[in-house]
This record gives sequence, C-alpha cells and structure tokens, in this order.
Amino acid sequence: MALQCGIVGLPNVGKSTLFNCLSNAKAQAANFPFCTIEPNVGVITVPDKRLIQLAEIDKPKRIIPTTVEIVDIAGLVKGASKGEGLGNQFLANIREVDAIIHVIRCFENENIIHVDGSINPVRDKEVIDIELQLKDLETVESRIAKLQKQAKVGNDKIAQKTVATAERIRSVLLTGKSARTVVLTEDEESLIHDFFLLTKKPVLYVCNVDEASASKGNKFTQQLSVAIADENAEILIIAAATEADIASLEDYEEKQLFLEDLGLDEPGVNKLIHSAYKLLNLQTYFTTGEIETRAWTFIKGIKAPQAAGIIHSDFEKGFIRAEVIKFDDYMRLGSESACRDAGKIAIEGKEYIVQDADIMHFRFNV
Repeated sequence: MALQCGIVGLPNVGKSTLFNCLSNAKAQAANFPFCTIEPNVGVITVPDKRLIQLAEIDKPKRIIPTTVEIVDIAGLVKGASKGEGLGNQFLANIREVDAIIHVIRCFENENIIHVDGSINPVRDKEVIDIELQLKDLETVESRIAKLQKQAKVGNDKIAQKTVATAERIRSVLLTGKSARTVVLTEDEESLIHDFFLLTKKPVLYVCNVDEASASKGNKFTQQLSVAIADENAEILIIAAATEADIASLEDYEEKQLFLEDLGLDEPGVNKLIHSAYKLLNLQTYFTTGEIETRAWTFIKGIKAPQAAGIIHSDFEKGFIRAEVIKFDDYMRLGSESACRDAGKIAIEGKEYIVQDADIMHFRFNV
C-alpha cells in the first residue's frame, strides 16, 4: 500500500521525537525550528494481536505483519502559504500524503522554545489550519477562474457543476473552516478530486503532553478538545518524550512496568499506529498456514478480486473464487480443516466485499 500519513505541526512540538518512536529511521531531533527539512518516511509495523493468535495455532515458519507509511514533515510557520519558512516545499509535502497527523504541543518546558513564546494549543492549531486553508483558497479560486471559461464554451455541464461545487468550498474556506467540513455527494467528490485540497484530507490531532499527563491529559488537551468539537476528528494524547524512553527498553517486563506506572495498558505509539491505519481507511485480511501467517492491508470496501491482486496481479486477473473463514470461527475451531468440517468456509465470488480480519484463500487460473 502506498498510502501515507503525514506528521505536521509547528516547529518544536515533538513531531520528529514522535516519528523516531514510530520508526527505526532516526530523524534529527533538536531544540530549534526547521530541524527537519526533507520529509523522513518510515515504514511502520502495525501491531495486531490477531496475527499472533493465528500464528499460535498454525505455528508457521514466518510471521509477516502489515505496515503503514508515516512521513515526518518539517514544521510550518505563519506565512507558509506565501512561501515563508520554506512554506512552499512543506505544503507540497503535505499535498502528497493521504491523511494528516497534526501534532500539537500541550506541555510546558522552559528549556524547549516555542516559536510564539507561549503554550496555546488552540492558537497553534489555528496557525496550521489558516495556512492550509489559504493555500486551498488559492487553489480553488484558480480552478474556478479556469472552469468558468470552460463552462461558457459549449455550455459544458460538467464544468458548470464543478464550479458550483468549488464555490461552495470557497465560501466555507472564507469563513475560516476547512474543506473537509463541506458535505459533498459522491459525484461532487469526484468532480473536485483533482484539486488535491490540503484541508480535505482526514486529520488526527495528537496532543504531545508531559509524562504526568500521559494517561488523562491536562488543561491544554481539554482546551483543544473543546476547539475541535464540531470537526468530527479524533484526539490522541501521547507523551512523545516518554514514548521514546519506552521504545528504548528492550526487556518486555520492564516495558510493562513502565506502562503500568503511567496508567497505560499499551504504548501510546501503538494507539497512534492503529489510529493512522483507520484514518487511511485501511483494514486487514489474513492468509495463514504451515509456511506463513501474514497480514495484508486493503482499502475498506474493496471486492475479493482486488484483494487477491494485493498478493499478486495474476490472482486478480485469473480470479475464480475466494474461500473465506471468519476470524472468530478459526479461533473457536482451531484449524482450517476443522472449519471445513464444520461448514465454516464460505465460497465467495467477484462481488464479495472483503471484511476486516477475514482469513482468505484465493482460487485463480491464468
């Protein structure tokens, strides 16, 4: 899967520290703005207990988890939409990702400078929002001007509909709201798809807090929660510096004790990875046997032939049928043969919509 989440935020909010916790790639982390210039890309393993449960049954030679790509994008500043602080480059990097992880500083530390001199998560969020909205407004107005000319020539109905949709988005952007707040039909979505609007991308807000606030948050996270109440967006609370300490521990029991002391049941980065996976509209199906137990990533809503094509293009070209076992049945009965004997293997055709946690075997002929 080539889908990516981009980590964005102001300088010095903890983006690179968080990225380093997620990935083996070590982005430079330092106490000054623009520490990250080029985007760092990390291929992150998605923790999945179901994969381990399947492996415990089949005892394969290989266990292969699924992954998600996370991009660490340099910090934006006021004026980025006009090119300030390498803004054009940073905005181009955001345009290339499929979803946004917006990291916001929600901790006080006089040893770590803030570009605006004080901690105010709502203001910081708005700085990023405004820059992305201004860039989108520029894009939308440019496209409207071109499309209006097309609409007049030959009475182009598609151009006319696109202009009408774009004008709705422009009116919302002018009020200081993001394009994602505009409710569009499927047809309208397709009309403006190639606008590649920055504020149309789904967003996850990550509150970077101090260690004491890791489990329940603080006054800053509460302020941000109120500010995004009407955005239909998720908030995640993570202490990035503490997560870095947890990630550095090699002993499993030591990690668990650390987490218990913080009041956490699992590392915050695990929750972030799952949230990023969900944000990208991704799900997982499994293949399993004596040789390999493997998780495969697919976009929610795809049909069986396209899921087969994720393994190999020949599987999709010559697709005959899919044999599907539900995860709970496999766990309860304990093997493929037991599922077959119990009549728990469903034979599905080309129109079958793959479900999360399906265990699949494809029949094909090329």
